Amino acid sequence: MEDTPFTTAKRGQAAAFITGTGIATIAGLIGLGGSEYRLPFLIRLFRFSALEAVIVNETMSLFVVATALPFRAHSIPLEAVAAQWPVILNLLGGSLVGAWIGAAWATRLRSQVFSRIIAVLLAAIAAILLSHGVGHGGHPLFGGYVLIAVGLAAGFGIGIVAALLGVAGGELLVPTLILLFGIDVKLAGSLSLAVSIPTMAVGFGRYSRDRTFPVLARNGHFVVAMVVGSVVGSFIGARLLGIVPISVMVPILSLVLLISAVSLWLQRRT
Repeated sequence: MEDTPFTTAKRGQAAAFITGTGIATIAGLIGLGGSEYRLPFLIRLFRFSALEAVIVNETMSLFVVATALPFRAHSIPLEAVAAQWPVILNLLGGSLVGAWIGAAWATRLRSQVFSRIIAVLLAAIAAILLSHGVGHGGHPLFGGYVLIAVGLAAGFGIGIVAALLGVAGGELLVPTLILLFGIDVKLAGSLSLAVSIPTMAVGFGRYSRDRTFPVLARNGHFVVAMVVGSVVGSFIGARLLGIVPISVMVPILSLVLLISAVSLWLQRRT
């Protein structure tokens, strides 16, 4: 029996919920938006165009990062996150500017070369994390004004990448917080979310000015189903945070980075 438009639509909503839940579970555990996973699904499975997929992806990631931070509070108190305000402001100083510029580029540009550069970067970071066994925190890589300058530059680059690809940037933020600032991987996940929320809000605001933005209204039922799934997954991932040990989280993060790298390398951008 052939599918009717109604059954096809319901299947799309069910798939959106399941996809959103699965991706957000991993994202909520590590402190990511899950965007690099979600983007290929939006383009290949759900047949959004490249820019439409980026806008939908940005929306989903916003919900994941906004809910994951309070959900993680049972394991990483918000007071511990707030105590790292100099690090948050340091990265935000660069990422907010980068997000606005990246979103402006994204409305005019889809670059496969850019995606592959980021893929190589993600794979390299994964290799560094595995080889150094980072995860329990340590000393910042630099000190004083040098650390501030490097933090601003790192934030700027991450902001561009986050907005250009419609991602939260956690895949780059978490390793940056661990390697550059010497922060524990679990706390780094929550700090990543704190930086991602305003960064993504800036990118989202820039996208709202583009003519492609109504894709959210045209696919309202799909968007709602994936949002609900994303919030559920974010909660599940946050609860797992108190169960999964740090010694396991660094390999998980490295695996996330490698899968994201392969996904971006293979992703066709138009």
